[in-house]
Amino acid sequence: MTPALKWQSRPELALDAAQLGDLASLCLKLEVETYPKPGLVSHVDNGAHRDMDAALLCLSAETLMPFFSELAAAGAEGAGMNRLRAIGVAAERAMLAATCGVNTHRGAIFGLGLLCAAAGYRNAVGIRKSLGRLVSERWGDDILSGPVSLRSHGAVAGRRYGAGGARAEAADGFPSVYDIALPALHAARKLAPHDEEAVRVETCMRLIAEVTDTNLLHRGRPEGLRFAQESAASFLAAGGVGSPDWRRRTANIHQAFVARNLSPGGSADLLAMALFVERLEV
Repeated sequence: MTPALKWQSRPELALDAAQLGDLASLCLKLEVETYPKPGLVSHVDNGAHRDMDAALLCLSAETLMPFFSELAAAGAEGAGMNRLRAIGVAAERAMLAATCGVNTHRGAIFGLGLLCAAAGYRNAVGIRKSLGRLVSERWGDDILSGPVSLRSHGAVAGRRYGAGGARAEAADGFPSVYDIALPALHAARKLAPHDEEAVRVETCMRLIAEVTDTNLLHRGRPEGLRFAQESAASFLAAGGVGSPDWRRRTANIHQAFVARNLSPGGSADLLAMALFVERLEV
């Protein structure tokens, strides 16, 4: 791991807005610095993506850093959803300009952005509620009643197949982060206590196995989602990263996803969100 990606898992003093933006950007980079992740871009290869690579994703994460900080500051000021949405739109515009039109992190802008806003609000008010609960309580209704993106592949798949997607996840307080990803992170550290990359791989596989990822629905329809979930579940049932040959087995699953053009982008975003939440709450 590069020096820029040093990680401290224990929470310290409350982070200010600039530090929260740095942390959100770091979590996106840590997601990239994880291999093998089935179908996803990493520092090793581009997965099932022809239009992006690790360098582009890291550039995107750097570009978004000040917007995550702005969202944290807005949350500290008690901003409503309209203000947060305006910052998110500006962040997406900057992302697309930096990546020449490639959607690298639209989902992360939404999810991580809300968590940044909640962290800023929590620091300002001095309460001890979880970030997910704060997002749900403060902005949940507005999230569900707000405008629906017509460009998002996840939103299109959600409308076609009836999946709740990112909006429902956020409005409900990010249950996939709190009920799936965080427990997976903790359990994985018992399987691989000295390998944080392995911990992230295990957590990503748990998310793929259990989340209805609308990116998988978009790329592979219900049968693609089912293949992905069953592949990840089989990996976990065989011991996950606790088995000696886990890297080979995960790499084989990765290649099978690439061959089917499957990429669980929603699970990648949730992994980054879980890393963010863990740093601040666990």
